Order: sequence, then C-alpha cells, then structure tokens
Amino acid sequence: MVAGTETPQSPCTNQCGIDPATGWCDGCARTLDEIACWGSMSDDEKRRVLELVNERLRQRGDLQ
Repeated sequence: MVAGTETPQSPCTNQCGIDPATGWCDGCARTLDEIACWGSMSDDEKRRVLELVNERLRQRGDLQ
C-alpha cells in the first residue's frame, strides 16, 4: 500500500465537550462542524483536519 492512501481514522476519544473559548472538542480538538462532517469528508479532507487537530493539540500543550 502506498503511504497516505489508507482512510484516516477518526481522532474521537469519547471525551466529548466543546471548550467555549476555542470551539474545540475537549477530547479530539475538532470543531463541531469537523465532527459533524467527518463521515462525508474525503480522505484528503480528513487528513487536513487531522493536521489541524495536531496543531491545536500542540497549542493546548497536549503534544510536544
């Protein structure tokens, strides 16, 4: 399989709650729109959301 061709998995951690200051889920750092649209996104769109999630987690201090 070529790298980057597998379908990205949802980053959901089942620790849902939206931070009113950021608009991000407390568990997965996605916005409500990103969560709602996840199932209909293309793989490329999902990868972009995952990049945003990683940036947000770093901003929150959850990732180095």
